[in-house]
Amino acid sequence: MEFDKWFKGLNRIVQLILLIIPLVNFIIELLVRLSVLLRKSDAVSIVMLILVFVTGGLLGFVDFFVTLFTGNLLLAE
Repeated sequence: MEFDKWFKGLNRIVQLILLIIPLVNFIIELLVRLSVLLRKSDAVSIVMLILVFVTGGLLGFVDFFVTLFTGNLLLAE
């Protein structure tokens, strides 16, 4: 699973469109966070995946602004 690399390879406009649509941003967040967790297996990745479940799509909207300014999801490098 390399959804994080796939997402990072997308055009920034496409990334932002995927993160602004409510249900789509939740699914993208889950796939990217799970992909990072399986690749890195560190505590930060576990906490971020749990936050996605707890906050629902709210973290996706935070990631919208982080992606807008930095080009990456919050703590998903």
